[in-house]
Amino acid sequence: MGTVETLIVDKLRRQFAPAVLQVTNESFMHSVPAGSESHFKVVLVCDQFVGKRQVQRHQAVYATLADELAGPVHALALHTYSPEEWMENQGGAPDSPNCLGGSKSA
Repeated sequence: MGTVETLIVDKLRRQFAPAVLQVTNESFMHSVPAGSESHFKVVLVCDQFVGKRQVQRHQAVYATLADELAGPVHALALHTYSPEEWMENQGGAPDSPNCLGGSKSA
């Protein structure tokens, strides 16, 4: 796990005390140098999300990771759930789409 990924995991654990936390560095799927930590997928399940809309959940994550988003993190795919939603979803989050930006084309 890289330095940025470690910071993201630590901050999200402290702020949300999640039941489930999955942080995946998806930078390799994009047109960035090898070893980059710029694109992440976050799956976050916690009690704090009960009764909150997706936009409120995302705003809370953005506030927690403000320094990383202002610096090295270019993209953050967020999948936020209450524990009940997670169980209804059978504990799964969608896969990230393939990158078509940069030097790649459709």
